[in-house]
Amino acid sequence: MKKATTSIEALASVSSIAEMKELAWEEVKKSFDRFCLMAGIDSLNRMFAEDAEELCGPRYGRGSGKNGHRWGTTRGRVGFHGGMIEVERPRVRDRKGKEIALASWEAARDAGFLEQWAVNLTLMNVAMRKFGRAVRLPEGAVPAGTGSGLSKSAVSRRFVALTEDKLTEWMSCDLSRLDLVVIQIDGMHLDENLLMIGAVGIDINGDKHPLGVMEGATENTSVVQALLDNLMARGLDPTVCRLFVVDGAKALSKAIRRTFGADTPIQRCQVHKARNITQRLPPELHAGVRRTLRQAWELNDAGKAERLIRNLAQRLERQAPGVSQSILEGLDEILTVNRLGLPLELRRSLACTNIIESMNSVIRRVCRNVKRWRDASMARRWTGAAMLEAKKGFRRLKAHKQLPVLKAALQSHRAEQPAAHVVDRLADAA
Repeated sequence: MKKATTSIEALASVSSIAEMKELAWEEVKKSFDRFCLMAGIDSLNRMFAEDAEELCGPRYGRGSGKNGHRWGTTRGRVGFHGGMIEVERPRVRDRKGKEIALASWEAARDAGFLEQWAVNLTLMNVAMRKFGRAVRLPEGAVPAGTGSGLSKSAVSRRFVALTEDKLTEWMSCDLSRLDLVVIQIDGMHLDENLLMIGAVGIDINGDKHPLGVMEGATENTSVVQALLDNLMARGLDPTVCRLFVVDGAKALSKAIRRTFGADTPIQRCQVHKARNITQRLPPELHAGVRRTLRQAWELNDAGKAERLIRNLAQRLERQAPGVSQSILEGLDEILTVNRLGLPLELRRSLACTNIIESMNSVIRRVCRNVKRWRDASMARRWTGAAMLEAKKGFRRLKAHKQLPVLKAALQSHRAEQPAAHVVDRLADAA
């Protein structure tokens, strides 16, 4: 820091504007970052001096009415380029000896965006031990020694602090203002004993919203129920009929129907279903089975689609009886979007969990540098930060103009159900 101060004094000692420009240009050529640092420190020193003069009057001046008096100088750290630098500032005390904070110092100390630097680079897969190299270049001649806040532990502390605050704010935000028509729920294993269940909602305009995340050991009903309870506590109305899209886990469907009613439409992911079927068949049968399933899913008539799938299961009964039963398992939930009478383009978007799978891929990318999960709270912080990062890349649903058709179909579906189901659903929600 002595070198930076010397350069500032050299700039101030030149006699002409031309010489000052030439010297400044030489400094820029050496290191623009260092030049910015020097100019910033010079500006801070001027602001510190002005604040001190406002509180204490001119140096060596006499007179009454002063709020304080000078008490030497001290050194402190302010944020710069993701780390911290040391600057000197004057101290001021009142007549009783109590320290008076300089307004310019308080503003400079809080304006470093250190937490944002830590979170942003970590979400971009910069390892915390390499954080210093990511924000400071040795050629830039910007100090990066002890106390600069660029160590792995310092970056980790800032990352933990900000992600905890963001997770708390996100997991308590109000959902009642969102007109959600579709909710996708899926789980992702971070390790053998740690599973994260996440939910993504799609509103009537086609915008996608990460709704929440909950941790557990397995994809069981209690974990899903905890997530759904959190969503309802934040304003998700259980009496509104919505389409739920899941990957096929029975625990998901069980918790959804127990919370929102037995008549709640649930769509199982057709991509997962086709993959599970073909993986158990010999390779020579894959193309024909995929073609038949695709034909069934693209039919507007749900009855014809169901007959086509049953015929496929009957043809495979001799070659692979276990697969034949798997095809028929969950058949009602596989054709939910067909029974709702949705347009083909909208069915293609909502008949699979591609939206939440895309978010899961961002979570895997963000979390790949984590070698050991210490506890569930750490996993929730990282997963929540990754879900909010994935939201930045969300695009509006392709068939968003057809979502009013889905909303009308859901209202019609709910109106056809017996009133007793509504009473039971309200009792379960209470």
